[in-house]
Amino acid sequence: MSGNSRHVHVHRDVQGGTARAAIFGVSDGLVSNVALILGVAGATTDASFVRVAGLSGLIAGAISMAAGEYLSMRAQNELIEREVERERRSIEENPVQETQELVSIYEERGLPTEQATQVAEQVMADPDVALDVHTREEMGVNPSEIGRPLAASIASFFSFAAGAVLPLVPWFLTDGAVAVWSSVILGLIAAAIIGAILARFTERSRLLTAGRQVVLAGFACAATYIIGSLAGTSV
Repeated sequence: MSGNSRHVHVHRDVQGGTARAAIFGVSDGLVSNVALILGVAGATTDASFVRVAGLSGLIAGAISMAAGEYLSMRAQNELIEREVERERRSIEENPVQETQELVSIYEERGLPTEQATQVAEQVMADPDVALDVHTREEMGVNPSEIGRPLAASIASFFSFAAGAVLPLVPWFLTDGAVAVWSSVILGLIAAAIIGAILARFTERSRLLTAGRQVVLAGFACAATYIIGSLAGTSV
């Protein structure tokens, strides 16, 4: 390897929110709709009721997830933009104080006072650089990489729908115990796959993350089916 070669460290976009919305959308869609489907299946043997409930849960859940994702990310972005603008004004109006804030940050990170002062003054010499550095250091935010609400909302809608449709498929092909067990098996397999994908993004143990997803999905299946059975019996 050449002595002039450089090791480039590439990071994933952990601030944008689109990938997060997609992953958690499909997970929420799967778990919530398999729970809904089995809850209704526990209360009635009529497959048409299960199909209607499953489709209703898919549509309502996908719209709700998309709207919630858009509104929450939009609000977060507006908060970040407001704080960045406040920081911009503070840099313009109180440059000495803002410089000292940087000096203190660099000192806390181990730089000697003289060197920390030099670095802070160099940063403050360019207003755009100063704003970028202050925003990162004080708020932990990269202002050029704030999330995209519309993209996250769309990803959330379609990923939720994709997860929610899986446990519903057997009810268009069969009914009764076969459909119930098919929904459960599809749900657990999909939960394991989602867990493995999530583990890849977070660089955690695939086995543990997949197992956690399966346990949560299994608990939701069992709880709602039992409750549905009890409700159906009482009715």
